[in-house]
Amino acid sequence: MIDVCLLGTGGMMPLPQRALTALMVRYNGTSILIDCGEGTQVAVKKCGWSFKPIDAICFTHYHADHISGLPGLLLTLGNAERTEPLLMIGPKRLEKVVTALRTIAPELPFPIVFHELQETEECMDIHGLKLTAFRVNHNVTCYGYSLELNRAGRFEVEKARANQVPMSCWSPLQKQESVVYEGVTYTQDMVLGETRKGLKLTYCTDTRPTESIVRNAAHSDLFICEGMYGEDGKEAKAREYKHMTMYEAAEIAKQADVKEMWLTHYSPSLVHPEQFESKVKQVFSNTIISRDGRVCELKFEEE
Repeated sequence: MIDVCLLGTGGMMPLPQRALTALMVRYNGTSILIDCGEGTQVAVKKCGWSFKPIDAICFTHYHADHISGLPGLLLTLGNAERTEPLLMIGPKRLEKVVTALRTIAPELPFPIVFHELQETEECMDIHGLKLTAFRVNHNVTCYGYSLELNRAGRFEVEKARANQVPMSCWSPLQKQESVVYEGVTYTQDMVLGETRKGLKLTYCTDTRPTESIVRNAAHSDLFICEGMYGEDGKEAKAREYKHMTMYEAAEIAKQADVKEMWLTHYSPSLVHPEQFESKVKQVFSNTIISRDGRVCELKFEEE
């Protein structure tokens, strides 16, 4: 199970009822924050979550509406006497950008570990969650992120017996890839059935439509994507500033065959994004015009 909270849905500037961009994901005691716009701390408190156990912060890019909340968050974490290292992931210049922002938070009781993305796609493991960063197309270097929770196959007693796996190894092999017992190595495939469908979440904002988004979002249980504009006549502006309209996002969702899409990162001029819901659903029916604080639980399929 993965808990998801869309903390802020605003782009460019905060509004009274719309915080700037941020997403928080929780899994098995691990918390990951993607982007940290102004108002992120307040948004976390509003939804009743805690930012103290954050293990990693991922940045799509370094425009202010995606990172301006970071100095205050770091100060709060420091005041809470955090000592565990904090992992930060983002495009090149990450350490330089964060160091500049830390002018008002120069002394922290915990170390920051920087991972600067170099490739068009990079994968890593964060406490059991597979994170994939993929390059998109904005007017500065920008990445989208997919988070996947894999699910092993069911334990099969007959298979374990047929492979002569000792019973003392059955339980450990359901949790780890291999076990050595009395000089013999036993592996998971000797006791488990076919891998079952896991969970997948993809987050993407500040970009034109790209093949990399379709490919990385493919079959996501939840696809969170920017819908900067919904009004007619905004297509040229979206192309000029390298953003997406709601309808372009919906087309990606359809191509990627996702289960559900939440739109986010609305232009300040888009006061009532919900008025475009019916039109967007004509492109992709399972679209949600999301608001700040929208939460859900992604659960494994029943069998």
